[in-house]
Amino acid sequence: MQYLPCEIIETNANVDAAIIWLHGLGASGHDFVPIVPRLNLPSDMGVRFIFPHAPSIPITINNGMVMPGWYDIYAMDMEREIDLTQIMASAKAIADLVERESQRGIPSERIIIAGFSQGGAVAIQSALTYPKKLGGLMSLSSYFATHKTIEPKIENSELPICIYHGENDSVVPAQLAEHTQEGLTKLGYKAQYKSYPMAHEVHPQQITDMSGFIQRCLT
Repeated sequence: MQYLPCEIIETNANVDAAIIWLHGLGASGHDFVPIVPRLNLPSDMGVRFIFPHAPSIPITINNGMVMPGWYDIYAMDMEREIDLTQIMASAKAIADLVERESQRGIPSERIIIAGFSQGGAVAIQSALTYPKKLGGLMSLSSYFATHKTIEPKIENSELPICIYHGENDSVVPAQLAEHTQEGLTKLGYKAQYKSYPMAHEVHPQQITDMSGFIQRCLT
């Protein structure tokens, strides 16, 4: 099977959990590598961080410029007109990475999927439709792109979910994150929502909060 190329960081030699972390549009798997030490996870916590690289594709809203992207975006309105076929393919590629970790001996319930911005939209689709229980889902400065079409799997009906968003985000307005929480609630999920005084970025307090979430999910 052909897997997405990834950057991989292991916190120690005794890995028994994994976090698959997706970057945003125009970035790469290198983008969130520096966050690993900043999470300050316990030294005895063996986690394999997997940062996949999205393929380079033309992006309509950027005048067709080719850049790393999980799916094409046709319009930047509140509904975010996107290429559904591409986002489904990306979600499947992330599910394949989960399966690979399972084959390596990590139970699916000890695997967290996280994503920033466009990567977060893929993370939501992939986690909620994965047919085995996962450890958790983190949505960073993102939105629920597939809320009208998603067909969630019952295996993850109680999946721990946290939404992190900037109060001053002009790229993905906070209203979209609020809609994400509302959409998840309608589907029966109990998603936490945490906001920060930031734009389309990551806040120091958010890193602390994510560390706490990871430890709760994997302890």
